[in-house]
Amino acid sequence: MKIKFIILGLVGSLLMSCGDEFLTINSKTALTDDVYYKTQADLQAAVNAVYAPFRELYTGTSATSNGANAAYLMGEMHSDNARFFYQPQFRATVSQEEVANFIHLESNSVSTFKYQRTYSAIANANKVLSTVDKASFTDEALRGNIKGQALCLRAFAYFDLVQYFGPVPLHTEPVTTFDGTALPLASVDEVYKQIINDLNAAVGLLPAKSGQADVGRVTKGTAQMILANVYMVQKNYAVAETLLRSIVTSGEYSLMTNYASIFAPANKNNKESIFEIQYRAGSDGYSSTFCYGMLPYPLSTAAMAALTGTVDAQANTGQAEGFNAPSPDLLAAYETGDSRYDATIGTVANTRGETLPFCKKYLHPHERMNQSNDNWPVYRYAEVLLFLAEALNEQNKPAEALPFLNQVRSRAGLAASTASSQSDVRNAIAKERRIEFAFENKRWLDLVRTGKAVEVIAAFGNKVKANPSAYYYFTGFQLPVAAFADIQLTWPLPAAESLYTPYF
Repeated sequence: MKIKFIILGLVGSLLMSCGDEFLTINSKTALTDDVYYKTQADLQAAVNAVYAPFRELYTGTSATSNGANAAYLMGEMHSDNARFFYQPQFRATVSQEEVANFIHLESNSVSTFKYQRTYSAIANANKVLSTVDKASFTDEALRGNIKGQALCLRAFAYFDLVQYFGPVPLHTEPVTTFDGTALPLASVDEVYKQIINDLNAAVGLLPAKSGQADVGRVTKGTAQMILANVYMVQKNYAVAETLLRSIVTSGEYSLMTNYASIFAPANKNNKESIFEIQYRAGSDGYSSTFCYGMLPYPLSTAAMAALTGTVDAQANTGQAEGFNAPSPDLLAAYETGDSRYDATIGTVANTRGETLPFCKKYLHPHERMNQSNDNWPVYRYAEVLLFLAEALNEQNKPAEALPFLNQVRSRAGLAASTASSQSDVRNAIAKERRIEFAFENKRWLDLVRTGKAVEVIAAFGNKVKANPSAYYYFTGFQLPVAAFADIQLTWPLPAAESLYTPYF
């Protein structure tokens, strides 16, 4: 099977300046690759473009945007952690509802957006990798750093694709012709082989976090963490353990003392952060907006002002849906006294008089509406500890696993786990991951990785269908007949990718 990529990024990379912050976009020009990608400054700008599509994937311009935060829609709402606030009079968000209801269509705009923008990142990485060795550099260490960033981000992109879509075309060179956009599907094993090769190369090229001059870029620790995650998916626990232990002993990371402080904009790229998607408040297009997509509309001006702290707060009294709503199942999973509950879950009364829960992990005061300053965490040191606990336990070393699990529980104000058997420790780790990383896009992939997806989601779907109003449906409204009827572990490739009409 061949897939046509109709992605502008496959034939022309977005050029960005390096400047003081690598978020800044340079003026778009018609310069050809041969003209542009020749100097150290050119490649610094080019590697910035590799990060750009990830910012689009992890944010959303509004609660109604077709591509609104494809990351959390497919990682959290596509699980038993989150639902949406159904609005029967507003039907512009059917694709998002389909994601939450496990209706897997080739035409789904959310999965299509994720697929296309992820390939844009890959296209931009390929441009860097094809030119970086030939460019003129005055700083050879920077050449290696830039190459390592492109390799790490390309691997990260393919890791996302293979987990969500299975076999996908494997582009490792820039596409320069229309015919070059068509490649056969690579097998899952082939994609993972490329991911592992890229990450191993990146580990040897990237500096440690403390040696990365520009805060927020991927580092050696990022590449090691993604590689460890790959081996956890492949159940190669011994190799994963080695990588995770190297991160622990590096001295580059540690847990923040207070869970809520991890996500505060004042603590971006903190000591616990291994990789986060960078945003900045302002009107220049780099602010984050995901907190707005998670609110239980309709909300009054007073409620919006109290929640956001903005000076220009406005009521949202329309019928827009809110997403990533904490499911009753997730709320019930928290233990009494767990400090992560108050840091993660908020409640607010909407204009219909309903007091509803919402995810407040990414909601912090900011000046202007839709211009928040929150980053999105992708990997944190807490995940190193819980993955290490899991890797040890799966090698039948539950006693060795418990100290790493309990570091995370202790930070949350909880007593040490009393689990002892391998099975009990496995369950304890799974529960801890669910709570620790709630709304960080881990839940669906965890269920798939541990072989629990069909069992857990089938039971969850039965509960949602039996009592829709408990899961934020209007009384009297039912889910579509197709909801939860066919729980697939991967998404079909987007129908748009089989067309032969390019965007450019």
